[in-house]
Amino acid sequence: MDHGGRLPEVYLAYETWGSLNREKSNAILLHTGLSASSHAKSHPKNTKAGWWEHVIGPGKPLDTNKYFIICTNPIGGCFGSSGPSSISPITERPYATSFPIITIFDMVRAQFKLLDFLGIEKLYASVGNSMGGMQSLAAGVLGRKDRVGRIVSVSAAARSFPGSIAMRFVQRQGTPLLNVLVIVVLMADPHWNRGEYYNGVPPHAGMKLAREIATITYRSGPEWEQRFARTRLSPDSPPAFCADYQIERYLDWSGEKWWRGYDANSMLYISKAMDLFDMSASARAKPAESGGERGDSCLPSVPYELGPQPGEPVPSPEEQITDLTEGFKTLAGIPTLVVGAVSDILFPAKQQREIVDCLKRAGNEKVEYIELSEKESLFGHDSFLKIGRVGEEIGRFLGRT
Repeated sequence: MDHGGRLPEVYLAYETWGSLNREKSNAILLHTGLSASSHAKSHPKNTKAGWWEHVIGPGKPLDTNKYFIICTNPIGGCFGSSGPSSISPITERPYATSFPIITIFDMVRAQFKLLDFLGIEKLYASVGNSMGGMQSLAAGVLGRKDRVGRIVSVSAAARSFPGSIAMRFVQRQGTPLLNVLVIVVLMADPHWNRGEYYNGVPPHAGMKLAREIATITYRSGPEWEQRFARTRLSPDSPPAFCADYQIERYLDWSGEKWWRGYDANSMLYISKAMDLFDMSASARAKPAESGGERGDSCLPSVPYELGPQPGEPVPSPEEQITDLTEGFKTLAGIPTLVVGAVSDILFPAKQQREIVDCLKRAGNEKVEYIELSEKESLFGHDSFLKIGRVGEEIGRFLGRT
């Protein structure tokens, strides 16, 4: 792993659609966001609709008459791939927080092992949304043009900005207020138990609230104004501190649904991997910490001291862009499509434009950028799941010779 530690064995769950051609040159690797499984499209063995059902299939943007689509659950996940809920062959117990810290690049290396297993030397394309867009860019860096023919990155970023890191931090932590009230988020939920909850009660309250916070960043104000307005559940009843408005009930439902189907530790690990993502040359050049099989915890033995702490000087914006451009130079020869959405508050459109700018600065003359307007991106960050134009632009880009 980039930050030390290794796994003695790795499982990677994946699903495929379409057929691999004789030359094995038509494979598309589809990368998921934080919460999605490898089930992107229904098939005879699992007829449940997938998370990108309307994009994959015969004659659709990811045309299964032309392409062999592969989608994996990334390592660190909880839908079949090795993650903190997996059983360690060393201890014969769930890894919990002894699972090593992972990065987006670690996820992609595991996916490349799958490509080796399938005998696929070069992808026709690497496609991803949200965290998957990060993976798609990372695949281009790790595989270069020898392994990746095209790149599609939708609603992602070249590096996690402080605002998004802060939002994910709040989802993971708990905040004491006036030494009396504790706002329970994930790690502050007493049932989390430093990650050792697999034989007990899961951190229901923490996971639920963490998801509610996340949902606010996934969806947009325009959608909610149309869907819920300021409508109260019971207009004739006195106001209450519980779910009183329709939007509050929606968030409550979203959080309740989430905790039942997702592992809390996986959320910690994968959201941290998103925080760590940085395409800058200096970030990629740092050597990994040494480490073998981990038996310790990824948590500090004592909490860090609270309050602002002195640190290294912050690079200027010009220095940061120069560093980031240097990190993109390996993608100079790879045709790339970048898609952003004006109403996205999790990965604002300016982050997509930064990817495009750095690609062009790095010498990529085959980069295209599509920005969905406010009308087109009614669903904010989640617009890629709903808006037909995203799939249409991807299909057009993939079909270009």
